[in-house]
This record gives sequence, structure tokens and C-alpha cells, in this order.
Amino acid sequence: MQDLVENPTPRVPICLCLDTSGSMGAVQGDCVDTGKTLFEDGRQWNLVTGGTSRLDELQKGIKLFYNSVREDEVARYAAEICIVTFDSEAKCRMDFANLDRQSDLPELTATGDTAMGEGVNLALDLLESRKREYQDKGVDYFQPWLVLMTDGVPNGNEGEFERAVQRCRDMEAQKKLTVFPIAIGDEGDQTALAKFSAKRPPLKLQGLKFREFFAWLSQSVAKTSQSMPGETIKLDLNSIQGWAEL
Repeated sequence: MQDLVENPTPRVPICLCLDTSGSMGAVQGDCVDTGKTLFEDGRQWNLVTGGTSRLDELQKGIKLFYNSVREDEVARYAAEICIVTFDSEAKCRMDFANLDRQSDLPELTATGDTAMGEGVNLALDLLESRKREYQDKGVDYFQPWLVLMTDGVPNGNEGEFERAVQRCRDMEAQKKLTVFPIAIGDEGDQTALAKFSAKRPPLKLQGLKFREFFAWLSQSVAKTSQSMPGETIKLDLNSIQGWAEL
């Protein structure tokens, strides 16, 4: 709360709601089959050594995102990032704060199922809580962003999923939320992701281009932070071609 008093810059609250289920441990590149298997996240997996996993590349992308935003003289004081993960349960891995107070990024591990609804509901709870803190301290803010990334099919509580969808739709209709639904890999459920936004259809990441996506996201944050709260911001859709399958 102290940074809200010391830094009155209008905020851009961004929640990264990230799938860390077992399938995010899927590996590409040079790897060696151990001969062992594991049943997780609704599938049987061959265990390997070596290679690069989806989660490895996601973490590199998040690090790039933080570093890029910090390098922008306006965005570094405006952006506030929260990280929520969901596997068999939802967790807040990093709560909202000024980037100068977020030096150590969490180490993410791939395990469990895909409780997407629980993850989105936790993300929305945290966004709503931070908005109340802005209001209490008289700090202006831009429409919050929810970045939802998954490589699978939601298999958590169905009621939680439907509640999360309705909350996102309601907040979006009231201009209280911008949703970025991103599918990872061929099994990222675009039908499920499409339910979270009436304005933004889900986009599919090209391969493991997490760093390209987060570079685009940091540029979008920088552009937004240099505008006025309430102003309509047109994001650079042309550069989306660098990371999304259109």
C-alpha cells in the first residue's frame, strides 16, 4: 500500500493467469526417453531427459516481460503485475505491487490438472481487491488486463468455470476488464477460451514464441501507460503476426 502513497502515477494492473498443469512440462528439442511413463492432466506421458519444456519458455518470456517494462521510464511506475497459476488448484504466485518491489520472480513447475475456472476467479478477486486499494488511496487506473494462457482443456470444477466465464463477460461488458485469451499448442482449448471474452477471440501462440508474445505485451503496456485513463487505446495488431497464428 505504501507505494500507492509514494507513487501516484495512474496504474495499469495486469494479471497473468497461467496454466502450470502437467501438460506444460511437455518437451521439445533434443531429449532422451527414459522408458518411464506418468499419467497426469488426463493423459499418459513418456518421461524424458533434456529438451525444452513449454513452461521453461514461458518463464523466459515472463522474465523478458518484466525486464522490458522496467526499461520504460513511464511504464515501470505505471504497470503492476500479478501472477496467478492454476494446475489442480489456483495460487497467487506474486501479488500486485510496483515492479521495483518484485525483484524475485517465482519458479514455476508443471504438475497436476487444469483448474482454469479456479485460476480465473482468483485472478479476478485479486484485480478487484487492487482496484479497491487504488480507489481508497485516490490513485487513478486503467482498465485491468487479464492475460489467460493455457495448453489444455479445463478439467476443474465446472461450476467454478462457468462462474469465471460469467464474471469476465460481465466485467468486459461494463468496460471493467480487458481479456487476452491465449492458446498454447494444438491442444489449447480455444472453444473454452472464447467463452471468456465477447470482444477478443482467442489467439494461438506460434510454437513456443512466448518471448515474442511478452515483447508485444510489454510494448502494449508502455503505449497504454503513456495515455490517459479512460482513453481508447488501439493496440498494434500488425505485430501480433510475430507470435500468433492468424
